[in-house]
Amino acid sequence: MPPLNALRAFEAAARHLSLTRAAAELHVTPGALSHQIRALEEMLGRKLFERRVRAIALTPAGKLLYPGLQTGFAQIEDAVAGLDVDASERVLVISAPPGFTAKWLVPRLYRFASANPDIDVRVSSSVTYADFAVDGVDVAVRNLPNLPIGAKPSPTLMLEKLIELSVVPVCNPRLVAEYGPIGRPDALARVPLIHDDTLAHLPDYPVWSDWFRVVGFAGVDVTRGLRFNSTDHALDAASEGAGVLLAHDVPAYDDLRTGRLVVPIGPALPTGRAYHFACPKNRSERAHVQAFRTWVKHEIAAVDWTLVPGIDRPGSRPAATARHTTKSAG
Repeated sequence: MPPLNALRAFEAAARHLSLTRAAAELHVTPGALSHQIRALEEMLGRKLFERRVRAIALTPAGKLLYPGLQTGFAQIEDAVAGLDVDASERVLVISAPPGFTAKWLVPRLYRFASANPDIDVRVSSSVTYADFAVDGVDVAVRNLPNLPIGAKPSPTLMLEKLIELSVVPVCNPRLVAEYGPIGRPDALARVPLIHDDTLAHLPDYPVWSDWFRVVGFAGVDVTRGLRFNSTDHALDAASEGAGVLLAHDVPAYDDLRTGRLVVPIGPALPTGRAYHFACPKNRSERAHVQAFRTWVKHEIAAVDWTLVPGIDRPGSRPAATARHTTKSAG
């Protein structure tokens, strides 16, 4: 069997019919390439090229050898490319908003990793939407407005609604003990407020002023209080007793379920938005993408709002009073 480098040098020279271009492709000098081809000719005992002025041409022996080598090297390249495809199926890059990532996704992600040990997960947390074409992201969870009835989603993206998003007042149970019952809107006038400004720039996204307008109370200065541009930071501040936060209910779910946060007063306000699963349509059938899609839908379906007094979602308990909520939180 002739040396592989010599065969590769011949195949490239035969394909280009140029020693210069073949040498550039293989990152060697034309002299080195010519030396490899002469060594191959000596081993085979046949001339493979006719040397002409500023050109080369295949001899009959060269014409006989070239097709088989071209097919063989093409098969090698396909095999190597197949390794790349296999590697891409093993790595799953997930893009999600920071608050959702820190407060909901990360505490559950170990279950996906345990169920899919052959998939290496990478999480990219960002407030901006991922560019699937250039960011190397496979799937995303996005906070998007609900589509109007009859509207068609993106022609290039698979979008699937996971769960509606509402906002609701939350606080640490100790805050209720410190300030007394907060079961009336006017009671919030004496309690520190916390603002999550992550989506406050959106014209229709509910903030504290909208909540007080809905409950019909105008006696609270909503310009005061702590402000955060990160949902998880705002929730951490509320869970430490810094004030009452108008919180996104899904990222707050675990803190509410475990009693670190309570809902001192309702109602929850719908945002007109929802978390969606998103991925490019041309990648939606890949095994690791399908695995994550199935898993995240299952985890969302497993969220039990009956464990969270004070939030009125389908299947949840009736909204609790501040006294009952404090007692329930223990």
